[in-house]
Amino acid sequence: MGELIAVLSGKGGTGKTSLCAGIATALAQMGEKVLCIDCDIGLRNLDISLGMSDSGALSFVELYQGNYQLSQAAAHSIYPSLSFLTAPVNFQPEDVDRQAFSDLLRQARREFSYIFLDAPAGLDIGFQLCAAYADRVILVTNPDPSAIRDAAHTAQKLERMGKNQVRIIVNRVNRKLLEVTKRTVDDMMDETGLPLLGVVPEDENVVLAATFEKPLLKHSRKGAAAACSRIAKRIQGQPVPIELR
Repeated sequence: MGELIAVLSGKGGTGKTSLCAGIATALAQMGEKVLCIDCDIGLRNLDISLGMSDSGALSFVELYQGNYQLSQAAAHSIYPSLSFLTAPVNFQPEDVDRQAFSDLLRQARREFSYIFLDAPAGLDIGFQLCAAYADRVILVTNPDPSAIRDAAHTAQKLERMGKNQVRIIVNRVNRKLLEVTKRTVDDMMDETGLPLLGVVPEDENVVLAATFEKPLLKHSRKGAAAACSRIAKRIQGQPVPIELR
């Protein structure tokens, strides 16, 4: 059975969606069969980070309503083992049929090694929907104090939901700024109370890749792209050291 991974953030602007796409494509590049589901109803943009904005992807609602089969999910043109379902338009999060969504995820577990749910920012219905079904939660934060405080609050909510497989990624890290502020990633782990899955440097290539509608790993091999590859290996269980470079 495949593993269901929810990628969450308590606030917007953390780069959650870009990381979700980067890690998913890294796993697909390694030969894993991966399904990405954009669950950010109303503000969907995972397709851009995946380089699939022209794919004509089906929504997960179209699938669970029985109009299509999971095999008809959009396949990536570069990474054929990666498939994608977008969020529905003209729809509200509270209108999602939870039982039908659960059934879809159960089927996806049988057909894919990893299923990524890119949740909307915040702690509302979309967040709860993704977290509820996840085997593992990746909580994305930035190094600034307000983001770390928000991540700590989000971690507490996940704990109350009974989620114990939660790890953080500190994204958009500027090494020089950390040196000036005398803050460390260990400090951030202590403040959130969560183990670390990875650190990702600030990297202009993330924006450039999205602008040119290319997957990050095809646009660059260093910086954030290399960090996503290391994180993907850790998800597989490989003992890869955590480093910022």
